[in-house]
Amino acid sequence: MLETKRLILRPWQETDAQSLYEYAKDPDVGPPAGWPPHTSAENSRELIRNVLSAPETYAVCLNGKAIGSVGLKLKGYTDMTHREDECELGYWIGKPFWGQGLIPEACRELLKYAFTELKMRAVWCGYYEGNEKSRRVQEKLGFIYHHTTQNVDVPLLNEIRTGHTSLLTKEHWEKIQ
Repeated sequence: MLETKRLILRPWQETDAQSLYEYAKDPDVGPPAGWPPHTSAENSRELIRNVLSAPETYAVCLNGKAIGSVGLKLKGYTDMTHREDECELGYWIGKPFWGQGLIPEACRELLKYAFTELKMRAVWCGYYEGNEKSRRVQEKLGFIYHHTTQNVDVPLLNEIRTGHTSLLTKEHWEKIQ
């Protein structure tokens, strides 16, 4: 469990299914990140069991309620790196909480954990063309644009998109703290 000024980051629990569904059913939340809106609380429960139970994946909780997710995809779970000392950052938050700085706050704590506890040398992060909110979060966190990839397969939505990839090294992270 990790804590910030306003948030608790903790492992997802099946009891979070209703809250997860409440925010993840919104078509403005998942599709920009590459996943379909949730269809029911049971669908959300299944995703907690099979996806959100991955190592280093956390429910972002405000006042005890799960309102979003942050996670680090380690080697074997990401296609952005094959190194043991690099990982990928992912995040989303429910629409009612957009614009409050909560995801940057949660991500800052997770990045601190990645660099100090997990001993990562670099963290990768990506967003699809048009997802300006995600691009802005990465800028706030200090990520530096690395490259663009055309014709990225988005299998959960059966789409092809353009993806942008950013990188934050431990060295750069230490300088901006």
